Amino acid sequence: MYAIIATGGKQYKVAEGDVVRVEKLGAEEGASFTFDQVLAVSDDNGMKIGQPTVAGASVSATVLGDGKAKKVIVYKYKPKSGYHKKNGHRQQYTEVKIDKINA
Repeated sequence: MYAIIATGGKQYKVAEGDVVRVEKLGAEEGASFTFDQVLAVSDDNGMKIGQPTVAGASVSATVLGDGKAKKVIVYKYKPKSGYHKKNGHRQQYTEVKIDKINA
């Protein structure tokens, strides 16, 4: 059984027991979190696809903690003008463990 959820402008395929890094949620460590935007659910009975979401479906998860991803270097350069600029960015994330898929 798996589900496709939408959070933070991205879509994730999750199953029970998975540990997923999603965009920062702002929830405390150890708290439970419910994803309401379930786009599709697959189980023994087949596939349910929402338009845009599956009615009555949700995914409950436990927050494991927050963190930052590896640094991404952004380098801008224009030839012959002496212009160059180096910048870095570390995207914040929240790590969650999927507990139950409620179809």
